[in-house]
Amino acid sequence: MERDKALDLLKENLKNQNLIKHSLAVEAAMKVLAGHFNKDIRKWSICGLVHDIDYEKVKGNPDLHSKKGSEILRSLGFDEEVCNAVLTHNEIHGIEPKTLMARALFCVDPLTGLIVAATLVLPSRKINDLKDENVLRRFKEKAFAKGANREIIAKCQEYLSLPLPEFIGIVLSSMQEISDKLGL
Repeated sequence: MERDKALDLLKENLKNQNLIKHSLAVEAAMKVLAGHFNKDIRKWSICGLVHDIDYEKVKGNPDLHSKKGSEILRSLGFDEEVCNAVLTHNEIHGIEPKTLMARALFCVDPLTGLIVAATLVLPSRKINDLKDENVLRRFKEKAFAKGANREIIAKCQEYLSLPLPEFIGIVLSSMQEISDKLGL
């Protein structure tokens, strides 16, 4: 599926603008990581874009989130690797991500939330003013952005062979490149 069609599909299923912005942030990070690992940039990008396609449909039932999403994508003919990555990105299922793409999505998803939260406490509220070391400092503050699971983010070292500071730098810079689309 082409990116424009995937974005239309996402917007048909998600009305919350913050969820759409989150999807755009994950898409940007997955795109850069695909390039870093010399993988299929289009496929990884689209995976990041549609990873939460079911979020509003299963709202209030986290046990269904990502299961329903992978079903929706599979029924639309999405690549099986994308469907499996979407399924395994929700840690509540306890399914270990097996592919590099699935592992990247698993780690990127909560990190984008931490980066947004770290941006919103800046006086400027601008992501381009955020530095890697700010995010790393916030990462160490357990009370800050509690929903951003630090254990999952830290899996980047095991799953992606990327040290945490480097992983944060990659994801932050990818989000800074689309700051206008994120409204940050």
